[in-house]
Amino acid sequence: MATLFDFKGKVVLVTGVGRAGQIGRAIALAFGRAGAKIVSTDRNAVGLAERVKEFAAEGIDVRPSAGDLTEPDIAALAVETAVKHFGRLDTVVNVAGGLTTYGPISQHGPDAFDREIAINLKTTYLVCRAAVEALAKSKGSIVNFASVAYYRPIPNLAAYSAAKAGVAGLTQSLAWELQDRGIRVNAVAPSMVRTTQNVAEVGENAKYVEPEQICNAVLFLASEAASGITGHILPVTNTAI
Repeated sequence: MATLFDFKGKVVLVTGVGRAGQIGRAIALAFGRAGAKIVSTDRNAVGLAERVKEFAAEGIDVRPSAGDLTEPDIAALAVETAVKHFGRLDTVVNVAGGLTTYGPISQHGPDAFDREIAINLKTTYLVCRAAVEALAKSKGSIVNFASVAYYRPIPNLAAYSAAKAGVAGLTQSLAWELQDRGIRVNAVAPSMVRTTQNVAEVGENAKYVEPEQICNAVLFLASEAASGITGHILPVTNTAI
């Protein structure tokens, strides 16, 4: 992907980077190719180590921070890794999450709902909370991952839609709360992205958003080109909503 933005001298924390063929890896790589130093996180330590080797082979300065981001200490450790190794933190991109519960609400118990909220909303909340002081120093930004399901909920995705609506609400609340500290907070709301997992489960012929399109939207929101934008939930879809 030819980069449209310059992040030289910036430090970016990207969550959910462990799996090849997924959007977290694409976003971390895009920031790295645009000149940023990267802190990458994932609960899959083996996969995370593989991504770090991959990025380093391209000359990207990257540090891993493995662990389960539903734990406050792990979220704080990711931020500490950025400050310890690079001396600052400029951008947080909360990609970690995903869809684990599909089907009628009657078929899924409270544990399934709790899991969906934890991996999508709680992780985002904890990382944002941990990053505030570092981002205030750099006058940085946060880009969260909501979903087109926030704008256009469909049947059988009740828990996921609720979690992503929560991410959107958190984003807009924090935008108000943190604006006086110089921190911008936005989110992207993609429709189905062409990832290895989605193609395996849905097939090649779905109407996908390409990873490059998501990366460009995220890098834009994190860049100086979006310096006047905060509290925005940006749909990234190939269809009108």
